[in-house]
Amino acid sequence: MSTSDQVDAGLGTFERLLSLWVALAIAAGLILGSLIPGVFATLAAMEVASVNLPVAVLIWAMVYPMMVGVDFGALSHIGERPKGLVITLVVNWLIKPFTMAALGVLFFNYVFADLIPPDDAQAYLAGVILLGAAPCTAMVFVWSNLTRGDATYTLVQVSVNDVVMVFAFAPIVAFLLGVSDITVPWETLILSVVLYVLLPLAAGLLTRRSLVKQGGEAAVDAFKARVAPFSITGLLVTVVLLFGFQGQVILDRPLVILLIAIPLLIQSYGIFFVAYGAAKLWRVPFNVAAPCALIGTSNFFELAVAVAISLFGLGSGAALATVVGVLVEVPVMLSLVAFANRTRGWFPN
Repeated sequence: MSTSDQVDAGLGTFERLLSLWVALAIAAGLILGSLIPGVFATLAAMEVASVNLPVAVLIWAMVYPMMVGVDFGALSHIGERPKGLVITLVVNWLIKPFTMAALGVLFFNYVFADLIPPDDAQAYLAGVILLGAAPCTAMVFVWSNLTRGDATYTLVQVSVNDVVMVFAFAPIVAFLLGVSDITVPWETLILSVVLYVLLPLAAGLLTRRSLVKQGGEAAVDAFKARVAPFSITGLLVTVVLLFGFQGQVILDRPLVILLIAIPLLIQSYGIFFVAYGAAKLWRVPFNVAAPCALIGTSNFFELAVAVAISLFGLGSGAALATVVGVLVEVPVMLSLVAFANRTRGWFPN
């Protein structure tokens, strides 16, 4: 099966063309933000305890379907073939957040210092830090499928990642923002983790248990298929809102999207080759090595977007940076899937 055939089989239309839909949502946001600014201002004002209510609903629409797919029963397999899991955890939690922060500081504070005002640079830096500290959850299953990865092992990796995320995301983000001299509103950060990680995870677990009792894994798959459109719709509507607020900034400085994308692209390809190279040196089988590298490369951008909005606001540069992460992710991941499939022979079976 060719790579293009695998992509068609593994991704639905919306997923396969996600970058296109995000680009169209950006255009819609820019246009609507100019035509009906009052509506966006009203939506922005709908806040309780620094949480924007419309965005909170949209984020839940994105995150909840993914959490239903997390099977904590897979944790019982944690000791099987530990090499891939070790690489995943080291890359995701000991390397990726810190390299992303370092690249952000390098580009926004130095390389692009003459192109970006200092306050904006700090905001974009905060956004990429949030992306770097949020490893992927749901889309990993798609990338694993496209490389014919071990589905059970991928599930173990994702489940362990989610457990670590509950405890590690907030401290790592707070540390990196603090090191970068960005004020950390701890209460809002912890509230965001509870709202967008703990509660959806608990709701997904309860839903999954109920569905398994009713009809086993087939019932879980059917439910996920029914709610999947809400996830993409939530993402696109959130992008419209974000760019409705960011419209004037972007129109005044159209290169800002490209400037944010550059460190994100370097990070994505760099992290992939770190994990992929480690797996090759450690002689990890390909069906574990490929998903293990792709997990570290991809981001849980839904969480990053949600936390950026909660911490810094809908109209913030941090929120804008997380959305640029959405824009670049799918084409980057598909290129890496193609590379992995071409280099399958580098690994033992």
